[in-house]
Amino acid sequence: MKFLDQAKIFVKAGDGGNGCVAFRREKYIEHGGPAGGDGGCGGDVWVEATSGLNTLIDFRYKQHLRAERGHDGGGKDRTGASGQDLVFLVPLGTQVLAEDGTTLLADLTEVGERTIIARGGKGGRGNSAFKTSTNRAPRQFEAGIKVDEVALWLKLKLLADAGLVGLPNAGKSTLLRASSRAKPKIGDYPFTTLHPNLGVVSFGEDEFVLADVPGLIEGANQGKGLGHQFLGHVERCGVLVHVIDVLQNNILAQYDLVRNELVAHSPTLAEKEEVVVLNKCDALETSAAEEVAACFREHTLSPIHLVSAVSGYGIWKLMGDLQAKVQAYRDQYSNAVPKEWHP
Repeated sequence: MKFLDQAKIFVKAGDGGNGCVAFRREKYIEHGGPAGGDGGCGGDVWVEATSGLNTLIDFRYKQHLRAERGHDGGGKDRTGASGQDLVFLVPLGTQVLAEDGTTLLADLTEVGERTIIARGGKGGRGNSAFKTSTNRAPRQFEAGIKVDEVALWLKLKLLADAGLVGLPNAGKSTLLRASSRAKPKIGDYPFTTLHPNLGVVSFGEDEFVLADVPGLIEGANQGKGLGHQFLGHVERCGVLVHVIDVLQNNILAQYDLVRNELVAHSPTLAEKEEVVVLNKCDALETSAAEEVAACFREHTLSPIHLVSAVSGYGIWKLMGDLQAKVQAYRDQYSNAVPKEWHP
């Protein structure tokens, strides 16, 4: 299934049903009085998170979502039936934003979490509601309240425990393939990965989700190379895995470039736990690889791992370190005060 992490939709709650003009008609009752019922309320539009989806591609082909209109009132003071609510499903990690693309309306991070995004119109009153001591046979009624269609943005931010970041062609997808059962596309050219991939890493009896994000370039925080979309997927990760190709020139400057892009996009990204992975170290002599690692230890306080995603060297130790950091993050998150949810 094709991956899509952003979609524009148009939602419309149901209009309220119209009130009814009717009069009581029974045998031997000449002037029965008004008996028009009220209209039913229109259906609401709800959005609900589910674990069975991982893309917003369905909303490319079905952009207009409408709840049912309330039924009109009837004679004998019968109230019209309310319109049926519309509940549409989205992947975990989906945010609902207003048409301006910045106002957050809902952030769905738990299975079954739902929120209302459009309320149905109220039903109009029938002529029974207008009966007074001076107007015993009113013929006036109220129309149901009409609801306008509104445009909304759906944006998916993947829920992963750890995220792979780095420049294009650093070996992130190869590392994901080597450490999980995920099979991302691999190629010897930049931007082989065009959308995020998820893999489940098993380490002993524990598991965690690792996300492979397309490579970042300078100016990613300003949207270059679809940077805004890519960076958004690592905002929810507990640990960042910074993958660096040791065969490139001036790799310390490359490390700083990616770090600066993360900070510019969101200061909270810079505060996340980080693990630095020096990939393709099997192409260097052991002494040369250790020298590169020593330079990085002087440059950053983050843990350094020498790894070869192709040969598998160092991956087991790396995954053990990641599992420990992920578990620490989970423990911290589980002790946080749970957020209240209101429909």
